[in-house]
Amino acid sequence: MAMMQRRLSLRPGRLLFDRLLGTTRPDIAKASFERWQVAPRSCTEVLPAKALPGQIERISGTRSGTVKEVARYLKGGFDVIEAATMGYCIRDVLLHDGMLHARGGLRRLRPGSRFTPLTLAPRETGRIALYESWLGNRCFAGWLGGDCLTYRLAEEAGAPFTTGQSGPHVAEYESALRITPASAAAIHCDELVLFDDAPHNEHKRARADDMRRRLVRRPVERHRGVFLLSYGAAENWVGSSAERSAELANELAVAEYLAARHGFRVLAPSRAGIAEIARACGGAEIVAGVDGNHLVHGLVMMPPDARALVIQPQTRAGSALKRLTDRQGQNYALVVARGTNDGFAADIDEIARTLDLV
Repeated sequence: MAMMQRRLSLRPGRLLFDRLLGTTRPDIAKASFERWQVAPRSCTEVLPAKALPGQIERISGTRSGTVKEVARYLKGGFDVIEAATMGYCIRDVLLHDGMLHARGGLRRLRPGSRFTPLTLAPRETGRIALYESWLGNRCFAGWLGGDCLTYRLAEEAGAPFTTGQSGPHVAEYESALRITPASAAAIHCDELVLFDDAPHNEHKRARADDMRRRLVRRPVERHRGVFLLSYGAAENWVGSSAERSAELANELAVAEYLAARHGFRVLAPSRAGIAEIARACGGAEIVAGVDGNHLVHGLVMMPPDARALVIQPQTRAGSALKRLTDRQGQNYALVVARGTNDGFAADIDEIARTLDLV
């Protein structure tokens, strides 16, 4: 990147007029002067989830989407055409306060902090390639399972760039994956490359396979499985099933059961480095845990023939993690824990019988 003098812009102030007038601007990809297909569309088989009878029908609420939509993806048994991965290049783009501005178009990358009518941002004369997303800035799973894959596109299209990601494990993963972008909170660039990399097509599957090889660098001993503790449960993990996690009331009891009766390892990703996570997940036949961001550690590292066993909350079920396993052609099993948004509990007998299915 070749930073030059700072450039004054009034574009942030125009947002106020848009709000007053009720004007909605299009995504900045509409302003691209160049667009190309990075990878073609492809077909993905949505596999039926391994579950006991009546489990999916138990779902009464979701994290996103409707119960019908989530249940359809969990039941599977159909093919979906994943769209092509696209690249776009836009000229004269301003990044300010988490927002991209270009020729009347906008894209929000992260929540804004404060309104300012103008900004003075450093000018970049080269071509930079942005790989971060709104979802990746909101949750770790979106960053590791999505943005880190898009980085491989960015490094081929220009100088990789991000507004910056922070949090546990980020620096370790960036080092292991050789992610070395330039970073700034504000910039005015001559040319910016963006990607539509949401589709779970074959090209993305290949990049996910490459990610696994980069993270699990050497042969790992195969073993029955690993139970990944959620962030809340890890804080209570003192070796006693009497302790309660914030969400799954009996999460530690489930972990202890799987360890004692089925030979599972128990790991708290929030307290482990990625080398330890790779040793536990890189050789596991089954990666198990409560639905959440922490499970993505295991899904990106588990062997191609491994399976996921996910405990879903009855009132906040989701299909996002299953879409990752479907993309990689891996089996996904679930148990729906009964309860409310205030807390839920899994039936250990149902977990035992579900293990027989996988």
